[in-house]
Amino acid sequence: MTYYKAARASPPPKTVLACSYTLLEHIILLMTTEVVVLYFAKSAELAEVRSENITVSHQVTSLQLWQELVRKHPRLVAIRDQVVLAVRQEYVSLGDELLILHPGDEVAVIPPLSGG
Repeated sequence: MTYYKAARASPPPKTVLACSYTLLEHIILLMTTEVVVLYFAKSAELAEVRSENITVSHQVTSLQLWQELVRKHPRLVAIRDQVVLAVRQEYVSLGDELLILHPGDEVAVIPPLSGG
């Protein structure tokens, strides 16, 4: 009986805590994905990068994705009304459209183009 009481009073082994943390990390990773963002023309100038990898929720609206990009690069707000995103080489407008992103997907930030 004494052994049982002593065993119950002991803190859980550290390996159990480590496993719980690893499981939590795994769950978070399943909910996010890393995508490649390509910036073109004015968007590359404003973001000061031509491409980068970012981690985002694997289910996100096009507007939420844009807001994440603006959070990382606040100067992008200057082209908000003219920008178009392309996900896996398909245009998407900013709004409530739900995007399902997969690891390595390309997201292109395409600003207004001029030319003739």
